[in-house]
Amino acid sequence: MRDDIRAETIKLVRRPAIRALLAIALGLSLTFTYLIPYAGYAGGTSGPRADRGLAALLPDQLVGNSIGGLPVFLGALMLILGVLAVGSEYAWGTWKTVLTQDPVRLRVYAAKLVTLGLAALAGVLTVFAAGAVASVAVALAEDRAIAWPGVGDVLAGIAAGWLIAAMWTVLGALLGIALRGVALPVGLGLVWLLAVQNLLALIAAPLLDWVAQLQKALPGPNAGSLVAALGAGGDTPGVEALVGGGQAALIVGAYLLVFAAAGGALLRRRDIL
Repeated sequence: MRDDIRAETIKLVRRPAIRALLAIALGLSLTFTYLIPYAGYAGGTSGPRADRGLAALLPDQLVGNSIGGLPVFLGALMLILGVLAVGSEYAWGTWKTVLTQDPVRLRVYAAKLVTLGLAALAGVLTVFAAGAVASVAVALAEDRAIAWPGVGDVLAGIAAGWLIAAMWTVLGALLGIALRGVALPVGLGLVWLLAVQNLLALIAAPLLDWVAQLQKALPGPNAGSLVAALGAGGDTPGVEALVGGGQAALIVGAYLLVFAAAGGALLRRRDIL
């Protein structure tokens, strides 16, 4: 399995699309978490985060700022990562080549999941690092004291961020296996993350109590509740404390395991063509 993990890691690292996803994630995170709010603050204009002011951009808010995008926008990029890693094998017709090298399908699949988990962790750590640099730059520009969150808080934020990122990534892998490709899994995944979740939260839930209760069991709202418990701003799309942080972490972890198991079962039982 070590050789399988090494091979999957090389494939991910050398793919330009993966590097592009990381660049887009960093760009979105820095632009909407720091650049635009700071430009609004400096210009004295109002905006979605204007009421939070400069305090929301300083280093002590690093944890919430770094993981706030994972329930929706950064989560969508992680889902695309999972689809590309698995669905591309169908699009390229390379599953036969891969399984010739290692005919044990579940071992190959496990190696893909390990690699995707490491990629998700690398992405979360990169967003944290970029956020730390941006928040220090804001503090220095405004001559404010640099105070960091506690080590325990940072580690909890990284763990929660990885859990959510890994869940979306494994969901992408599951969709890639179920639909045997890239385009349709990416499209359906993005429709769910960017449209259906928001429609349920903004339109259906206020009108139907059973939809409001159903949301508490869905992956997106639980991801939003988890990051809200760790300090993410409630004005960030997808962030709302519908359930407690502990319950949210358990549900997100459960979805991660279910998605992983479902993908393995499909890959093992179905024809790869």
